[in-house]
Amino acid sequence: MNPIELGIFSSRIESVCDEMGAMLKRAAFSPNIKDRLDFSCAVFDAQGGLCAQAAHIPVHLGSMAYAMADIVSQLDWQPGDMVVLNDPYKGGTHLPDVTLVAPVFVEDELLCFVANRAHHANIGGSSPGSMPISSHLDQEGILIEPSFIIRKGKTDIDIMSALCRKSVQAKGDFSAQISANLAGVERLALLIESFTVAAFKSLVAELNAYGRKLALSSLESIPNGHYEFEDYLDDDGQGTERIKIRLTLKVSNEAQGAGLADPVGRNNKKVVLDFSGTDQQVPGNINCPLSVAAAAAFYVFRCLMPPQTPACAGTFSAIDIQAPKRCLLHAEYPAAVAAGNVETSTRIVDVVLGALAQAIPDLIPSASHGSMNNVAMGAEAEQDYPRWDYYETIGGGMGASAKGDGLSAVQTHMTNTLNTPIESLELHYPLRVTQYGIRQNSGGKGDYTGGDGIVREIEFMRPAQVTLLTERRVLAPWGNNNKVNSDSNGQQGLNLLNGNPLPGKTTFKTVPGDRLRIETPGGGGYLK
Repeated sequence: MNPIELGIFSSRIESVCDEMGAMLKRAAFSPNIKDRLDFSCAVFDAQGGLCAQAAHIPVHLGSMAYAMADIVSQLDWQPGDMVVLNDPYKGGTHLPDVTLVAPVFVEDELLCFVANRAHHANIGGSSPGSMPISSHLDQEGILIEPSFIIRKGKTDIDIMSALCRKSVQAKGDFSAQISANLAGVERLALLIESFTVAAFKSLVAELNAYGRKLALSSLESIPNGHYEFEDYLDDDGQGTERIKIRLTLKVSNEAQGAGLADPVGRNNKKVVLDFSGTDQQVPGNINCPLSVAAAAAFYVFRCLMPPQTPACAGTFSAIDIQAPKRCLLHAEYPAAVAAGNVETSTRIVDVVLGALAQAIPDLIPSASHGSMNNVAMGAEAEQDYPRWDYYETIGGGMGASAKGDGLSAVQTHMTNTLNTPIESLELHYPLRVTQYGIRQNSGGKGDYTGGDGIVREIEFMRPAQVTLLTERRVLAPWGNNNKVNSDSNGQQGLNLLNGNPLPGKTTFKTVPGDRLRIETPGGGGYLK
């Protein structure tokens, strides 16, 4: 197949993911999914290898790409099936992110899978918003082992009821996820039939070969060598401070035989990310499974590849992730992980970028704001008001680069969500936004300036319990000279309740009239 035909095939299979995402957005009930777009959709081959994904959330998609093979190999799939899971140690990220997977059969043969993952603000955690200051996985919500929510076309009412917990909003969101997968199954079956089964298999193989070829070409820009870098998380919310993530990035040539990916049999680049030296898993919830660490690494290298590079298994086949068991990035059950998916994944990006900056400094930006600035809140039902759960992430400043200033007030790296619009927030919850704007002059200085963070202030109209999971409140986002207290560093973030400083990770109760103010970090500046 020529490159044009292969590009068309890649676009067509990606469009299935786009249609799934459009249906999920339109059908969902919660602002977290329909407004913030905290969801992702993807297609996998019969062995669980990534075939295509929509431009959704990197931490969702990368972790699914890393773990899906294990998930699909353990189950007996039949036409009309759909599986639900959120177990972080079996392919999930953290408990609020619930994944639904459905097989696609054509001519009685299992050919691929569709999957979507969406964040549920209430998954039964110990605090409203299901992002608690936890020290054990059980505190974070319902743990869903891979289970058939639909078996041969028949919905399991008991599982559906357990997931929804009599919540109309939750039932609407899960129904939207199911509908998105059903649409994906239908569209993929039609696409495969238009090519024939044999041709589809061949096209997927060619797509992987093409993705690997483009990836290897981009990796050629990285000189061989070992590049070391370390960065730290502020704390784990349970008393452990300055938690180290250490990386040795090994870039070398690896001999390859001639084949689709390398028709002349020359040496190819091999990249190994070795996180030995990273601190052990901690009592707090900033631990993460290896799939989340892989997602962060894949994201960084995907950014170095040409825009037309397909999101498929072949694209990431030259990248190897290594981390010792029971370390922060390869945690084991029952370690708490609620913030690992959001805060630790973001810091892993900073570490990988810091290592690459030693090899290809002109291509690597300074650190961005380095936190998803997680805010979760809500309250139990009262006589005159229903239970409510609210969760969002808040953007910040992007790091500057050799190409120019960093952007201000944006979501960066491992999240690709939107803010919750003020109109939607005030419509659905007993909250009022009293200030929302750019945090002026919070970006780091340099020949190019880091982007500024965000100021978001919320007034409570009813009592609530609030949880904050934030980072870069102690250790600033680094500029490209990476020096402590440098002018090129972005400003640290700041959390305030009625003008009084709050820790980066904390939970507290509010009364009507209280005001929560979040000032997010700026990005690092860049010095030529």
